[in-house]
Amino acid sequence: MSERLICALDVDDPGRAKELVGALDGVIDFFKVGMVLQLVGGTEMVQWLLKNGKQVFLDMKYFDVPETVEKVVAQVAKLGVSFLTIHGNGQIIEGAVKGRGNSNLKLLAVTVLTSLDAADILEMGFNCPVEDLVLARAKKSVQSGCDGVIASGFEAGLLRKELGTKLLIVTPGIRHAGSKPDSHKRAVTPKEAIEAGADYIVVGRPVIQAPDPREAALKIAEEIINPTSFPPCLLYTSPSPRDRG
Repeated sequence: MSERLICALDVDDPGRAKELVGALDGVIDFFKVGMVLQLVGGTEMVQWLLKNGKQVFLDMKYFDVPETVEKVVAQVAKLGVSFLTIHGNGQIIEGAVKGRGNSNLKLLAVTVLTSLDAADILEMGFNCPVEDLVLARAKKSVQSGCDGVIASGFEAGLLRKELGTKLLIVTPGIRHAGSKPDSHKRAVTPKEAIEAGADYIVVGRPVIQAPDPREAALKIAEEIINPTSFPPCLLYTSPSPRDRG
């Protein structure tokens, strides 16, 4: 089992989620509950996971006025989950930190979603390379008291270089070498994410949509534990403004 592998339970059926947890028992013990599963399963799904000895990453990306974020994070802290995602400026993050209080909840700030590339952030009004925006947001998150960030494998190395071990780096958008491009425009392999400096990787579709989820998870766990035994294999990405010249 790899403690650095988190499975994203991105399904809309609590029964199916429980089946996946059972199939992955002993291979993955850390599970992400996102907006869809939380909406259909509520806190009962989270409590079921915790009762069965699993760690929970609640991926809600809370983004609201600081006072509201403070209140909702305080409620999450009572649940006993390990990770929670938040989003926003320094004041919002500070509100979340205040709401977390003295609990063991780790707060992770979203930098730039792995589904976005240079063209997307330009459309959103950010006229800079993706990596510059990620680094700026990561620095602000650390300054505001966050424990870590959500960042793609393409920026993990830069964050480690600039911020050292000051923060946790959790990397989603994980795909196998040779995978066809999908909604994750800045995807990397498990090996690439770990070697770049990610503390944890989050894997959804390559596991939960596999014919044999357990076997798929075992292969990814092996790549995390022994990355040097896998050949280098940079995946697809969209060019940044710097690449375009």
